[in-house]
Amino acid sequence: ISPLWFPTLFASALTVKKSPKKPNSKPVYILKVTDYHVRCRVVSRYAVTTVQSSVWNQLPITKEAAFEVDLPSSAFISNFTITSNGKVHVAQVKERAAARKIYDAAKKQGKTAGLVATKEREIEKFRVAVSVPPGARMFFSLSYEELLPRRLGRYELSLGLRPGQPVQNLTLDVSITERTSISFIKVLPLKTSRLLSNTAQGQMSHHPTLQQQNGVSSKGLNVDFIVHYDVDLRDLMGEVQVYDGYFVHYFAPRGLPVVPKDVIFVIDVSGSMIGTKIKQTKQAMGTILADLREGDHFNIITFSDKVHTWKKGRTVRATRQNVRDAKDFVKRIIAEGWTNINAALLSAAQLVNPQSTSDRLSSRRVPLVIFLTDGEATIGVTAGDAILSNAKKALGSASLFGLAFGDDADYLLLKRLALDNRGVARMVYEDADAALQLKGFYDEVASPLLSDVQLTYLDDQAFDITRSLFPNYFQGSELVVAGKVKPGVKDLKVSMSATDLKKRVNLENDVLILNAEGNESADSLKCSGGSEGISSFVHRLWAYFTIKELLLAKLNATDPATQRLLADKATNLSLKYNFVTPVTSLVVIQPDEDEAARSPTTAKPATAAATTTTTTTTAAPAKTEAKSSGTGSAKKPVSSVDGDPHFVVQLPKLHQNLCFTVDGSADDVLRLARTYFDRLTVSSATGGSGDIMITLSLDAVVVEGEGRDILPISQQGSVTRQGVTVTVDNHRSCWIELGRDVRFLVLFHQYKHPSYLQMAHLGFYITNGRGLSASTQGLLGMLKKKCPLPAPSPTHLPPTTGMQKTHQKVETLK
Repeated sequence: ISPLWFPTLFASALTVKKSPKKPNSKPVYILKVTDYHVRCRVVSRYAVTTVQSSVWNQLPITKEAAFEVDLPSSAFISNFTITSNGKVHVAQVKERAAARKIYDAAKKQGKTAGLVATKEREIEKFRVAVSVPPGARMFFSLSYEELLPRRLGRYELSLGLRPGQPVQNLTLDVSITERTSISFIKVLPLKTSRLLSNTAQGQMSHHPTLQQQNGVSSKGLNVDFIVHYDVDLRDLMGEVQVYDGYFVHYFAPRGLPVVPKDVIFVIDVSGSMIGTKIKQTKQAMGTILADLREGDHFNIITFSDKVHTWKKGRTVRATRQNVRDAKDFVKRIIAEGWTNINAALLSAAQLVNPQSTSDRLSSRRVPLVIFLTDGEATIGVTAGDAILSNAKKALGSASLFGLAFGDDADYLLLKRLALDNRGVARMVYEDADAALQLKGFYDEVASPLLSDVQLTYLDDQAFDITRSLFPNYFQGSELVVAGKVKPGVKDLKVSMSATDLKKRVNLENDVLILNAEGNESADSLKCSGGSEGISSFVHRLWAYFTIKELLLAKLNATDPATQRLLADKATNLSLKYNFVTPVTSLVVIQPDEDEAARSPTTAKPATAAATTTTTTTTAAPAKTEAKSSGTGSAKKPVSSVDGDPHFVVQLPKLHQNLCFTVDGSADDVLRLARTYFDRLTVSSATGGSGDIMITLSLDAVVVEGEGRDILPISQQGSVTRQGVTVTVDNHRSCWIELGRDVRFLVLFHQYKHPSYLQMAHLGFYITNGRGLSASTQGLLGMLKKKCPLPAPSPTHLPPTTGMQKTHQKVETLK
């Protein structure tokens, strides 16, 4: 599997290694996937995708069948079915609390139920697993829906092809229907040129043979099928479609002059940016600065516990000399210290809000703040509500775009900041292409064409309209509004007002409402799990948009009553349209015992933080049998995890063991989410009476061996025993030296206002591992935002030590 990317304060990692193969080890049998089909229908940017898989157990024993699909994070699941013995079991969408009751009831009755989720980049994973008796077949079908956003002048459709093995009957079929003509369409190559698909205008198919699949990998395809396309929109008012009492307005005018901008780049340079992150940020900034237009003005702010502004008190014109000077400034950036988000935002506000309002109006430059951080506020004003209030007062009409670099960034705060200040927030994932991600996001906002865009529909004609006021329209993007049309309206009057390079622009248009019956653009996109059999994509698109906007409004609301009201509205719409959303859960009821699948069923669409989908599943009780273990015999349920790779952590003082199941392959790295260490023990065993044991807690360091010494973490002190030196310094740090070539550092992280996301903990690092055995291996911890480092002196931290790196490569010390 891929790594589990959960937001973490302190992430532990485990490297899964292949165990040596025994000469007489039994072969691993897997079920045969006989069919795998992906079908996608795109109608006016609205995509409905169905993934189907058929599994046959040709073995003489019962085996588990897993069905896993990658979902775009913006998609809503709308239907899921399992078919066994000719009977179709349809998953139900339930309100979260109701689904939780089903889950809890199943647990009390001894049934197996799961609430598990993973996330990687912008892809969420849906997973279901059931047991298939010998000779039986199991059919899975999953449907999901999404609106394709327009970015950088194109729409992107991405479909995963991951059947898990070569499949005899594997097909992928895509159709794209647009009412206006398609200006271009391109299928990106897969991993091998032998699998390029033939592309007709709006029709694509992909049917690789077994030989072609094996040519890619003996384990089957593991690729993305990606389509880029765009449409012709010659009318400045865009395209309006009305069907069955609902309308959608796509606004994306082309050919407008670019408006100059005042852009402030605010860059986090705190200690956790050390290494790859700061290198990638510098690389991206070098390219971004080179792309500034002559008419643009800009400035750069770097912040840690202190804030540094490149050009004091003003933005400067993007002349060649200023761009060269700015690049030199970026090259000299170093990462160290803590994180003062509040002070950085206030400094940015001073630059984009000049004292003279008349100067600002005459310049007509669009004020933008691009704010990048990889963590949470750890110094200065750290309360989120206070930061939000201060930023909103100071930034005025400037648009703030938040970039959350990595899992430890306070993405929730950045989303609320962006919502409050006319912008959007985006994740930047820690990967080799992070610099390209940063540059790609900048390109999306680099060319403002219009500001303060208002799309208006007469009150006596339309109602229940989604967001229609937009702070900016950028080149290559698209603004979308959906709503309902009152009965009897024959033509819908649409008007637009916005500010361009020189003046305020006003346009009007009348849209003739035609009967949608027989119109190909409104061809049936039914959800088999829905109750109404809705025949128009516009209807579902309106619900899709409305739910997303209700959830954003709930995120930004501070009044509990308002939050409940918004959540209730989003829940009711989700249930009506059978959408799996952050306020609903998918409940998969296990087939009856007399049917083919009897084992636990676990459905896993991904969740990130508190704002994505959780799936609840219930199942019949698992069979039990007696099994012996190293500590004696015990009754233990036989579940779908038996035989999987796993590891056990012993807790001798509590007389308990923790068993973790690991779905993975050799060299996969798995992270344990929300893990906090509050006690660490390091022992130096000499085999005699001189053994030394060092126990570190959040209050003190205890050194035992030839006596007992206690070093409070709030004071400086040092103890040396049997060649082991333990030093506590005034940076709330403890250094442990084992001889000359092994040196560890433990940091004591305390917070003024501890919370679930910010608990006191210990951070463990290796600053000198030259004396460790060559067999030392594993991963323990990351240099994360929650673990900002003090700026150590050269005597404490040589420049060549492992502390300079983001990842520390030691767990098991031998």
